[in-house]
Amino acid sequence: MAIKVAPSLLSADFSCLRNEVKRIEDNGADWVHLDVMDGHFVPDITFGPIVAGSLRQHTNLFMDAHLMVSEAEKQVESFVRAGVNLITVQAEATAHLDRVLRKIKGLGVKAGVALNPATPPGVLEYVWPLLDLVLVMSVNPGAGGQAFIPEVLPKIKAIADKIRSGKCFTELQVDGGVNRETAPAIIKAGATVLVAGSAIFQSSDGMALINELKTIGVSG
Repeated sequence: MAIKVAPSLLSADFSCLRNEVKRIEDNGADWVHLDVMDGHFVPDITFGPIVAGSLRQHTNLFMDAHLMVSEAEKQVESFVRAGVNLITVQAEATAHLDRVLRKIKGLGVKAGVALNPATPPGVLEYVWPLLDLVLVMSVNPGAGGQAFIPEVLPKIKAIADKIRSGKCFTELQVDGGVNRETAPAIIKAGATVLVAGSAIFQSSDGMALINELKTIGVSG
């Protein structure tokens, strides 16, 4: 099983994001994950399309923008112009999920949906043809460094089974509390893209974790 690793800049040093992106690129990252927060859907505010556009000038990594924002449909055009490759919206943060996914796809980038820990996968039932990625949140959104919620493992497995049964190419991403201890169970449940923040950026041997996670996927 080929596992992609998408380090989350939420836990990086914001004073030198360009250097932080270079570090993960040099250490084997597949994607760079942008946790975009608006201070409304979640309490904190992080960064927006201007920062994404600045980073795009300095990396060729696949750029994955997770919009933890209300009314995401108002933001997607700015992030597309910034050069992101995939935009993920929260199912809970929009009244018109089909509409915003069609808008993202119409702008020529990939589209994903994120589900909070308590959100059932049934909300995806009628938008599967539009999905390039499903993101299962394994913590409640809004802050880095939280502990993994093990009760989401059955949901990861159920979504992985759905993807396989449909023979589609949807990636299954997991974000929240991903580290050396939790990754094996997450991968076993069916995840294909792992987002890790504090375990990579705030640990003395965090950069080594990027390739370790891929090894877990191969050996598992």
